[in-house]
Parts: sequence; structure tokens; C-alpha cells
Amino acid sequence: MASFQLELVSPEKLLLSRAVEMVVFPAAEGEMGVLAGHAPMIVSLRGGVISVREGGQVTEQLFVAGGFAEVAADRVTILAEEATPLANLSKSEAQLRLNEAEAAMAAAANDASMEKREAAMARVQSARAMLDAATAA
Repeated sequence: MASFQLELVSPEKLLLSRAVEMVVFPAAEGEMGVLAGHAPMIVSLRGGVISVREGGQVTEQLFVAGGFAEVAADRVTILAEEATPLANLSKSEAQLRLNEAEAAMAAAANDASMEKREAAMARVQSARAMLDAATAA
């Protein structure tokens, strides 16, 4: 199977840079799988799991809290707000993050700013995705 270059970058460091067969990531509109030769696009990411496939099997999975992905025919660059290998996720930390996000959403519920309410909802959704990933890992 044809491969393409995948780069995963977080604010702290370059986490991954290698040729892969396929990557599946949590696009804002739903899960998106990319193979070599994919049509170019830029998509926003929601909280969820990135799965890297090599040799016909999943070789790596990472949780991302959000960000953007730039897709080209021969390269995918993922700019993640936060990225953590699934093996390093803590269920208790994810639950704490969800509790904090839900409290922030409750506080923003009566805020006149739609932007603040949407940001609070995105934070809750990301925290729920983190908890789901930590529970499944």
C-alpha cells in the first residue's frame, strides 16, 4: 500500500514524523481517514483519538484535545492543541478535567457571549472524549 508523510505537532514538540499507510483523526464533522493521494484540505479537529496504520494494522494511538489537520496528496500535518499517547492517559485526570469543564460550562450558560458558551461546550466534549479514551485504553 502507498504511504505518505505524517507529522503530528503539539505546542511542546514534534511527536511524530514518519511515512504511514493511513491515519484516522477526529475531524470536527466526524472521523476522517486519509490515505496517500487524498484531496487537499484543511480541517479542524475535536477531542478524540488519532489512529496511525502501518503494515495493515494500528501501530499508534494518541488522544488530541483539538487542533487542525492539513491534508495534501503526499503529506498530513496535524497541529494539535494537546496530544498524549493513549497509554499515558489517566482516567482520574480525565474525570477531573471533565468535572472542571462541566463546571465552566454551567458558569457560562447564562453568559451573553455565544463564543464563551461554545468554547465551554467544546471543552466539555474534549474532556468526555479524553475520559472515553482513558477508559478504553
